[in-house]
Amino acid sequence: MSFKHGLLLTGCICILFLLNSCVSNVEEELYPPDTCDTTQVTYSGTIAPIIELNCFACHEGEQSLSGIPLNGYDHLKTMVDAGRVIGALRHLEGFSPMPQNASSLPECELLKIEKWIDDGAPDN
Repeated sequence: MSFKHGLLLTGCICILFLLNSCVSNVEEELYPPDTCDTTQVTYSGTIAPIIELNCFACHEGEQSLSGIPLNGYDHLKTMVDAGRVIGALRHLEGFSPMPQNASSLPECELLKIEKWIDDGAPDN
């Protein structure tokens, strides 16, 4: 085999290798959709940690900076029953946007809170 034929063969093998390595071009496989599991939302396992992480800086305890404590199920449930939670978290008109001076919570966290409230905001 001549040098020229060897280069040609090597080039063909490289091209075939590259073409074969890019088999999957399905958009769903390359960019899987974000998923948000709201099937097992509980107060203690899902909601309390979200509220603690995002709200306690201003809403923890009876002497909270905001004057609106959200620690513990009873405090949060009071605000849920008053219809104030989703409007504030979704930054809807007529509500004080929470977290204050910050962007809204991630959509998945909002969906979990809405699911919990839609389920009756159980103490579970």
